[in-house]
Amino acid sequence: MFKRREYEPDYACLTDQPSKSHNRWGQSIETVPPDDPRRGQSLNINGDGWVSDNPNRYKQHGFFFNADNCIACHACEAACSEKNLNPPHHAFRSVGFVEGGSFPNVVRMNVSLACNHCDDPACLKGCPTRAYTKFAEYGAVLQDPDICFGCGYCTWVCPYNAPQLDPVKGVVSKCNMCVDRLEVGLKPACVAACVGRALDFGVVENVPEGRILAQVAVPGFPLPDITHPNTRFQQLRSLPRDMRRVDSMPIKYHRDDDSGAYVPMLDPKYGFERHWSLKKLLGSHENSHIAFTLTAQLAAGAFALLAALGTVLDPLRALHGSAMWLPSLFAMFVLLMFGMTKLNLHLGRPHRFYRGYYGLRYSPVAKEIFGVTVFTVGLSGYLALAVVRAFGADVVSWLGLGGYILTAWFAHPLMTVAEYLWALVGLLGIAYGGFYMIRLYRIKARPYWNHWHTDASFVGSALSLGALLPLAVALPFGLVTEPLVQVLAGASALGLALEGAALIAHARDLRDAKSEGAASFYIQTTKFGYPYLLRNGLLAAALLLALGLVVVPGAGLWLLLPLFALAVMQSILGRALFFAAVIPTTMPGSFFWRNPGFVEHARDIGLADMPQVGVAYEHHHHFKIGELLETVRNTTPREIWAQTKRVFTG
Repeated sequence: MFKRREYEPDYACLTDQPSKSHNRWGQSIETVPPDDPRRGQSLNINGDGWVSDNPNRYKQHGFFFNADNCIACHACEAACSEKNLNPPHHAFRSVGFVEGGSFPNVVRMNVSLACNHCDDPACLKGCPTRAYTKFAEYGAVLQDPDICFGCGYCTWVCPYNAPQLDPVKGVVSKCNMCVDRLEVGLKPACVAACVGRALDFGVVENVPEGRILAQVAVPGFPLPDITHPNTRFQQLRSLPRDMRRVDSMPIKYHRDDDSGAYVPMLDPKYGFERHWSLKKLLGSHENSHIAFTLTAQLAAGAFALLAALGTVLDPLRALHGSAMWLPSLFAMFVLLMFGMTKLNLHLGRPHRFYRGYYGLRYSPVAKEIFGVTVFTVGLSGYLALAVVRAFGADVVSWLGLGGYILTAWFAHPLMTVAEYLWALVGLLGIAYGGFYMIRLYRIKARPYWNHWHTDASFVGSALSLGALLPLAVALPFGLVTEPLVQVLAGASALGLALEGAALIAHARDLRDAKSEGAASFYIQTTKFGYPYLLRNGLLAAALLLALGLVVVPGAGLWLLLPLFALAVMQSILGRALFFAAVIPTTMPGSFFWRNPGFVEHARDIGLADMPQVGVAYEHHHHFKIGELLETVRNTTPREIWAQTKRVFTG
């Protein structure tokens, strides 16, 4: 437990004041009822079983920030990092600023922010490992880095960039509200260190002494409607109509005349010249996500076409049992395994992959993992039966077991029933996993993704690439017929047309949007302007070729190869843009600290080699098989069963 000094200054101590019953979101400030069994429990901080007698222990607490008082001295950052032993590149609290006006009448507003300990924390619901808990004590949202396996999804869904992924350790950590200090009646370390009395802390909705407002937002603070944060602000000083970020984000905040609120808008600070930026586009740390999403969607689309439509469409039914049948299934399996392996090795702790199922009740990531696993099981069973059908008779004959087994087993109707059952398992996995693969990217904190363009892009990739895989495999076996080309080229054309329509709608909706989506579209058409045009051209050309094959299927052998090349290239470029152009709803940074542009610059020229710069390189972490085996040895069957039950019960 934190050791309280004998003479703590008053400004560092919590006060006991009357509080409201509900906050402005309608949520009870009392975190649990008076008779709730969670009351009176120890937080067991560092193994200490002591229970605090703080009278407001079971009320929602939050930070209060007076923007007019902040001088950007960064004492709060230093105090926080010192208390939590954070390395220079990692911080739970950060100070950024926005500025407006013109010389000499320039106005600057500083903003200090850490975790808001929200009423509806997106990080908690998004985490697939259940590393987050919203405690009854103080309403603190706490995260356990020891459980985290470093997927970073919580850093995507949090609108305020509160969870921080440490690229060196490979795990996330965040503000813990200094609950050890709260237990002994002290305010968090950042509040106690604030020299301008800009930061305060207490029961939410209580206005500190000497303050008159408790606003839910200031210029630069993302929309509070997403998670209902518990930070309150006071900002009385008059500000210009437009407040601009000084970091690399092309965003400004414009005051709406009707509501008086500041809304994000595009700030085209880099002009409108197009660039290639291929190194940045194709060398992204998110390449693992590109590989996984494309290969999983390709395999899912191909399996759905062959296993489902293959029972009703004659051209596809004719492929069943042919020379290309087993190679097609094997290609799907290999591609799926490649994508899953790439994604797993992207984790900060890839050997803790099994924790991805823990949050199945709430997390779309866990649901996607579960669905893809079911699809993998179905595909594997279906492939195994295909292998048995293809080679089982020869193996039995070689073993000298005779024709009885052949008649009794390989030709038995149960083989067909088993095949249908494995296909059904795979299709159910595709439906469930595919739905949540889309849902996990429909994030309010990333407006560029939160558009039906994401749905269309993923479904379109499954159709366009999935339809071309059987054609690519059938081609060397001489099994490409005109009816087959018409069916599969038609499915591919449908997927490409869906993607094209979504691209048009995406551009129309984001170009003038009052959100970070407009900035993402700006980046897409300037920094990545030429790849964006190239991708659109490739998509249009692929669509024309696919439609040409539908109309003139006899030209299949001449048009199939360029269609394969165009479809694959446009898919890779499109998915790379999907990840590279997205801009999240984050708090503004400064010229150096929390500035994505400076981070990129420091890594490019070697400044990141110096720890004092506060920038670390991105890392790929090893699969530690020894730690995994040790966990397997030390975990009892009873513990495994208990954890398995919790996967489904939460």
